[in-house]
Amino acid sequence: MTRKQRRLTMIGGSLAVLAVAAVLVLNAMRDSIVFFSTPTMAAEKQIPPGKRFRLGGLVQPGSLVRGDNLAVNFSIADGSATLPVAYKGLLPDLFREGQGVVAEGALDASGVFKADTVLAKHDETYMPKDVADALKKQGHWKDDYGAKPGATAASAPVQGTVK
Repeated sequence: MTRKQRRLTMIGGSLAVLAVAAVLVLNAMRDSIVFFSTPTMAAEKQIPPGKRFRLGGLVQPGSLVRGDNLAVNFSIADGSATLPVAYKGLLPDLFREGQGVVAEGALDASGVFKADTVLAKHDETYMPKDVADALKKQGHWKDDYGAKPGATAASAPVQGTVK
């Protein structure tokens, strides 16, 4: 075997190993590539109790109930489905009803999402792109979601993701 043939064999072998590694990594992450699931997606996937995932959507107005020792219960909705959430800890300062959130945790046997982390939007005009896309897809998008307080709907940005 000539020197050139050995070099080409080494390069080809290296590329094959990299391709196999990439396939294995992508296969292992195929369920967690999505940044979060909406309540509808969680119901469609029939996620088993105890499996960790991220749940995203809007905090259902009127669902926030504060308990003892920083316990909080609320519901996350996406327009067509609602999922109850139980969380114990400090909520982000910008957490409130009607706003977009992403919670990390797992479902329990009774169908309640037990969150160990809750993330809220960072200002009045921001909505996570995935939440905005899910709302648009389900027909619940309103043109004034991206509007700043006091702005008219005509001057509001068309897309909900700003910054």
